[in-house]
Amino acid sequence: MSSSSASFVDTHAGRLPAHVTSAPQAEIIPYPNARLPEARAAAPTEARVVRERPGVEALRRFGATVLPTLLMLIVLLGVWQISCGEGSGFPSPSRVWSESHDVIVHPLKGVSIDGSGLHISSSNGEVGIAGQIITSLKRVAIGYGLASIVGIALGILIGQSLFSYRALDPLFQVLRTVPPLAWLPISLSIFQNAAPSAIFLIFITSIWPVILNTAAGVQNIPQTYRNVAKVLALNPIEYFLRIMLPATVPHMFTGLRIGIGMSWLAIVAAEMVQGGTGIGFFIWDSYNSSLLTDTIVALAWIGVVGFSLDRIVAFIGRRVARQA
Repeated sequence: MSSSSASFVDTHAGRLPAHVTSAPQAEIIPYPNARLPEARAAAPTEARVVRERPGVEALRRFGATVLPTLLMLIVLLGVWQISCGEGSGFPSPSRVWSESHDVIVHPLKGVSIDGSGLHISSSNGEVGIAGQIITSLKRVAIGYGLASIVGIALGILIGQSLFSYRALDPLFQVLRTVPPLAWLPISLSIFQNAAPSAIFLIFITSIWPVILNTAAGVQNIPQTYRNVAKVLALNPIEYFLRIMLPATVPHMFTGLRIGIGMSWLAIVAAEMVQGGTGIGFFIWDSYNSSLLTDTIVALAWIGVVGFSLDRIVAFIGRRVARQA
């Protein structure tokens, strides 16, 4: 039998020749919808990994955001503690904790909540630092709310009207440079009362960034947007909701964020001068009573509340911009 015949017989008999078996085998591609046993076995694990990944990623982002701040805070407290040793005129963190323990641990003293709402004791000596903060926040809410409404309206006016811009912008530029406390004698002479004077001080301090940033946003609306409004024949309300509001929200909330910070600064300064109640009065009264540790605790509260107010306004701005 010839070699070619032997090769043919071996192949049909199920035995491949050596030179064929040694060649690389072609990969068998399964049907697209078919899943191999090992793939089916690994599928639950892969799905579990995909489900766990968002939580792990969120935890990682949280750690990357918070841990540096915590580490820096620990370092600062350590440096503060070492710098203010025994005999130092400025209290150390351990001394602040020991001397102002009651202020730190019982901030809600004198504050009660019932079915009719939130109540703060009228006796100032029995009110904790959180009660003073709440009193100040009530004044800030009124003054800042009025400044936001009036400031946005005036900003839209001078942004839309060239005549109004030329008439009012120089006046606003001059008035916004007046320090907050310079308005205090005028407010007291007008209202003859400490509480409305403080609200007016907040209003007149925080309104300028709202006006100017809103006006800048209106002036920077692209001309193509205005042309679309003309083509669609939008009425003033439709133009405000569909064109002006979405285009000016970033500028508007930039002014609102600056305004809330200036409101918080103004109320503390006003309460320190006027007296009575509020976190500003608490700081001034602590200083006059030689309780410097209470003043330091109040400063920490002021910083945290101011930071929280800024974040709240920024969060609302993002939600409004997304809706717009």
